[in-house]
Amino acid sequence: MAKNYTVADVVNIDSDSDSDDDNGGVIGMVPSLASLIENQKVSIADAATVAPRETLECRSFWKAGENFVIPSSVTLTAPGMVEHARVHPKFLHSNATSHKWAFGAIAELLDNAVDEIQNGATVVKIDKINIVKDNTPALVFQDNGGGMDPNGIRKCMSLGYSSKKSNTTIGQYGNGFKTSTMRLGADAMVFSRSTRGGKSTQSIGLLSYTFLRKTGQDDVIVPMIDFDISSDSPQPIIYGSPGDWSTNLNILLKWSPFSTMVELLQQFEDIGTHGTKVIIYNLWLNDEGIYELSFDDDDVDIRLRDENAQDGKRLHAKTLEVRSHISYRYRHSLRAYISMLYLKKFKNFKIILRGVSVAQFNIADEFRHPETIMYKPQAAAVDYAATGIKVGFIKEAPKLPICGFNVYHKNRLIRPFWKVVLEGSTRGNGVMGVLEANFIEPAHDKQDFERSSLFLRLEARLKRITSDYWQNHCHIFGYQTAQIPADKSKRTVIPDQPPTVNTYNPSPLPSDRISHGGPIIREINLSNATSSRTAAVAAPHLRNYTGLRNNFQPVQLNPQPPAAGDTGNNLVGKLAAEIREENLQLFMRCEEYVKKENEVEQTVKSLEKELEEIQSKCAQLALLVDAKKKEMQQV
Repeated sequence: MAKNYTVADVVNIDSDSDSDDDNGGVIGMVPSLASLIENQKVSIADAATVAPRETLECRSFWKAGENFVIPSSVTLTAPGMVEHARVHPKFLHSNATSHKWAFGAIAELLDNAVDEIQNGATVVKIDKINIVKDNTPALVFQDNGGGMDPNGIRKCMSLGYSSKKSNTTIGQYGNGFKTSTMRLGADAMVFSRSTRGGKSTQSIGLLSYTFLRKTGQDDVIVPMIDFDISSDSPQPIIYGSPGDWSTNLNILLKWSPFSTMVELLQQFEDIGTHGTKVIIYNLWLNDEGIYELSFDDDDVDIRLRDENAQDGKRLHAKTLEVRSHISYRYRHSLRAYISMLYLKKFKNFKIILRGVSVAQFNIADEFRHPETIMYKPQAAAVDYAATGIKVGFIKEAPKLPICGFNVYHKNRLIRPFWKVVLEGSTRGNGVMGVLEANFIEPAHDKQDFERSSLFLRLEARLKRITSDYWQNHCHIFGYQTAQIPADKSKRTVIPDQPPTVNTYNPSPLPSDRISHGGPIIREINLSNATSSRTAAVAAPHLRNYTGLRNNFQPVQLNPQPPAAGDTGNNLVGKLAAEIREENLQLFMRCEEYVKKENEVEQTVKSLEKELEEIQSKCAQLALLVDAKKKEMQQV
């Protein structure tokens, strides 16, 4: 490894010699780095001279894009170079802001390793190392997949290119590596080994926000060097000139955590014959000036700092119990988040976090009274396959007020613990669900879904599933179920019925119609009550309208002994409170439906207007065609 390289060691490799057709021409399109730097009036000596590693003045991620000087004039192209569209280094930071959550960025880097399973990957390791130059922490991702050849690493580190065409791969946009690494730290190095067509290579690339800012670049420049390792000793691969290769090497040594060629090559020793290692350093700090990622709280975990953890001793025992549940822990514990990140359990693949394997966890395995409900998305142009929605009570129900759905896309968790019921409602407490929704598209940060019509229909269906499951199973925990009569003839006040409360009741809200509010219909059986009373209760938002008051029956009270009456009052009071709460929720839903109806009407009007314009144009074109035909006939 400790070999001195001279010009005689240089091996010129034809960029078209790779057997992969998709790779052809990528290296040939990369301009000379020395020419780029010279063209931008940045001294090669300043950019490449080995010196103590520099860092940004501002190490807080959300402020790192401020005070960025953007040149007012366009830099002229150097002679012999092809003019190209420039991507300003500020874009690296702006692009990374799509990740609001640091764990979301880590998950995208994990996705790249999981996608390598099809190329033979059996393990991905996530760990923390200390940089020797300044004793600062760095984050390391390493897998034993197929690795990248010189063309592959250039595609990986370019913007917006993706070679993943399989329907099973998670990454699709070719943007995840850049956004994820730049979200976690200011700089990232990639070491990769691979064998393509009988030729073994190893490559090193540097994506450095620090380098680009400190040297005043107005274009994203990524220095890279490649080696042919088919023989006993690695031989540098040159695509331009020996000077270009040396310039790349010197920039790597100055701006990376490594000071010598030997240290660089030592990074390949634990990679083996194939695989990839990503080192992210100059990790971002939070507003308090401490590292956003915490490595000290747990030796086998990486954590995000929990602001609520400091006052844990003063919290109620139930609150502490909620915070110990995975629905809370995944927000701050990378191990907890990764454990449920993938729906199907891997057979021959491990995720090792700080030296300890992560045990995969599916909350559906712990459901009490589980059910599977089939759901088939409805779309005009595409016939989607039905998917199974597993639903049940969490094992801690009803003690913990936790509910929601873990929604996956292509085996990857996109939206964890998605609460579809309204906040503050006790209906649905403890009801959880798990489903894989491949028919809707995730957002670019893979932490939510695009708001399409299919997504909105799924949301409505999950609300209904939660309500129905609660209605059918809440009696298990001692809750009283509400029986809603289907026949309007039953919606009358029944005097002298055994203990019931009957309220005037409109039809349930259909999913495709707009309701303008009204009192809720309930016929609730009070099996524990000793008092018989009938009440008609209007919705809270309608009680001030005198025109509606006359529609309600007056409250009729049957004389009862004082003790029995007190018990009935308590029960009726609780039920009335529940009814008022549900009425308010339904009223809010009505307002949402009215808003959606107005939006649909505006869309229809806009489309009708466009249709009229198109029809008018068609008529004009028809007249022109007829006139042209007549002219041709006359000729």
